[in-house]
Parts: sequence; C-alpha cells; structure tokens
Amino acid sequence: MSSIPEVIGLFPTPVMRAPGILDRDLVIGLVEHFSASADVANNSSNNLSHTAMLHPSDSPLLVDAAKLITPVLADFGTLLFGERLGWSLKEMWVNVLDTGGRQAMHNHANSFISGVVYLTPTHPDSRTVFMKSPGGTDFSFKNDHAGVVTGPYNADKWISPLPQSGDVALFPSYLMHAVPPNPGKRRITLAFNAIPTALDSWGYRIAFSG
Repeated sequence: MSSIPEVIGLFPTPVMRAPGILDRDLVIGLVEHFSASADVANNSSNNLSHTAMLHPSDSPLLVDAAKLITPVLADFGTLLFGERLGWSLKEMWVNVLDTGGRQAMHNHANSFISGVVYLTPTHPDSRTVFMKSPGGTDFSFKNDHAGVVTGPYNADKWISPLPQSGDVALFPSYLMHAVPPNPGKRRITLAFNAIPTALDSWGYRIAFSG
C-alpha cells in the first residue's frame, strides 16, 4: 500500500484579520478628528502624509480604539509567544493616502506586534501587501516565468483581502509590508505598534513600558 506524501508548513508567519473591531461611530470620529492633522510628509510619496506619533491618552477617541484593539492583541500575542501576556499600545498614528499615493516597503522597529485599522474604504489595488524580507533565505536563482504556479512556498508577496471600515489587521512588527499606488479615493488608516508587559526566558525577565 503506497503512502501519501505529507507537506508541512514549517515556521509559518501569522497575520490576523479581525473584522469590525471598531464601530461605525468611532471610525467616523477618528476620520474627522485626525485626517486634518496628518501634516507630516512621507519621503516615498507626495500623496501620503501622517499625523505625529500619538499615544492613546492623547485623545478619548484613541482611548476607545485602544480598548477595542487590546483584546485581539492578547490573542495574537499568544500565537507569537505561546502565553497570554499583557499588552500595551506604544504608539499610534493616522495615515492619509490620497489618489496616486503609495507606501514603500518597510517594517516597524522597537515593537513586537504592529497593526492597521482601516478607517475608510480601500481600493482593491491598494490593499496592504506583505513581503518576504529581502535576501538571506532564498535560493540564488529563482524559477520565475509565466508558467509558474505561485503558492505559499514560492511567493515573494501576499496581498491581503479587501478590508472594510473598522477592520483590524495584526502582524509581527518585523514583517515587511507596503501599499501599492492608490488609484481610488482617499484611503485613511490608523496604524499602531504594541509591546508586551514583559517577556521571560527561563528566568531572564525583561519588562517593557509603553
């Protein structure tokens, strides 16, 4: 009797989608309050701007958003660290991507979980794209042509599903990501970085403060 080969997905990287975490009234409030204060220019695109780095305590709207986001942070953190830890939002900021704007490939330093809350509708062509980190793990020569079938083991990028307003996406802060040029209307998101209260490695314990 022949056996069936088994394919094992080794060391997968999680990305969590959490639909409808922020309600409609809170989403509208965040858009109205922060879109006008996104006056920090982005070096990679003239049609992309940001607010200054914010802390939840800077606005009651951010306090309400943080209360809704924190439980899913704990769920996602359990996947990353194997234990349900306390989490705090270290910083938050609003991104305003106008027609033609884009976000270059980047990741987030000095944090463990990063995320984005989609506040306005997203054009299908400007969904968040997650990418393999450049270099280090790939073969020196690739098999890449029109006949190749792309799957999770040979893809260089993954295009996230089309989000709705109020949806949250969480990902490890080291994961490279970008937003392609936006052919649609203004796209507004609330991004954030989070840290656990502490990590313990066999008695070597380090505590973090937000």
